[in-house]
Amino acid sequence: MATPSSQPTRIERRRAAVMSEALDHALALVTEEGVGALSVAEVARRMGIRGPSLYKYFPSRHAVYDALFARGVAQERAAVRTAVEGLEPGVPALRAGGRAVVRWAVENPALAQLLHWRPVPGFEPSPAVFASAVEELDVVREQFTEAVRRGQLAASADSHDAVRLWTVVLSGVISQQLANQPGVPFDDGDFSRLTDAAIDLFLSAHTP
Repeated sequence: MATPSSQPTRIERRRAAVMSEALDHALALVTEEGVGALSVAEVARRMGIRGPSLYKYFPSRHAVYDALFARGVAQERAAVRTAVEGLEPGVPALRAGGRAVVRWAVENPALAQLLHWRPVPGFEPSPAVFASAVEELDVVREQFTEAVRRGQLAASADSHDAVRLWTVVLSGVISQQLANQPGVPFDDGDFSRLTDAAIDLFLSAHTP
């Protein structure tokens, strides 16, 4: 149970609300004009405030990118957890989770580019934000380990290289779809609709 002292203050709530609104406008901007088109001044203009006022919340353009990266990781994580809820651990969860990652990316192309590509020269997520992305890979590794333990996959799947190749497969589908058919829904995309086939091919390489 939260104690009175742990509740956010009015100033903290106001700050969080301003930052959330700024990120909403930033996301709309990069969705409309491209990930590299982010401008703190334009975000401030859309909010009806002066640029210097926004720097009180985000000290740099890269700080906005960092917050967008964090939002993307959180949204992708939520999509995966919703997809795997109630499923048997191991291969069933891997299939559903992998499919959810690609679907989320197709539906959120700007954030997906920030997560899966390097579209902004000089930008790297902060260590704290990037750590949350690494945690998600650890969860994937745990699913591979569980799949091997249950006899669903061969021992070769329980390795860092298997997880790395898994990300290559999913990112490859995402990249092909976003690069060649931006705006096309997941189920209709020439590449995204092949997600299940790509996952099957990967898993077949680790047949027990």
